[in-house]
Amino acid sequence: MIIALNRIDPKLRTALFAVLGVIAMTGVAFASVPLYRLFCQVTGFGGTTQTAQRAPGAVDARITVAFDSNVAPALTWQFKPELASDTIAIGARDMAFYTATNTGTVPITGTATYNVTPQQAGKYFTKIQCFCFTEQTLQPGETVRMPVIYYVDPKILTDPDTRDVEKITLSYTFYPVDSAKPRG
Repeated sequence: MIIALNRIDPKLRTALFAVLGVIAMTGVAFASVPLYRLFCQVTGFGGTTQTAQRAPGAVDARITVAFDSNVAPALTWQFKPELASDTIAIGARDMAFYTATNTGTVPITGTATYNVTPQQAGKYFTKIQCFCFTEQTLQPGETVRMPVIYYVDPKILTDPDTRDVEKITLSYTFYPVDSAKPRG
């Protein structure tokens, strides 16, 4: 193959390499978001939480979970947690609710991303059910109540990096979904 490439006109060879480069970079761009999300979920990097089917069961320790909400400027929604914080038993299943209201005059679809702070606690904050990364379409004036079911893994108590963590903040940000993107 290398010998065959050497026989091609240098301008054509450069054009072929440029096209291959564009194709490779496009593939990397499309794969980067799901690969980064997978990396963060596996490692807890950047405060990314884990997911599970059920909680392991309460231990004799408590922690405060604060709830935060944000909305991108282009989204005509009010979005907030029902409680500012809750003190929960570590290892026990718990539930929090957020409400979103479309204050605009047209239906609009949004999707939420999340993070957990402090970052070192992210790998111990485990969600059983969540509205994040799910498209939510609200009609004008419509309000929805969205639950998140979670627990804090008891392993947080034995990690030297989380020894002083007394409060974990779960933060969601809603963004408008680009309606021009094809759905797949």
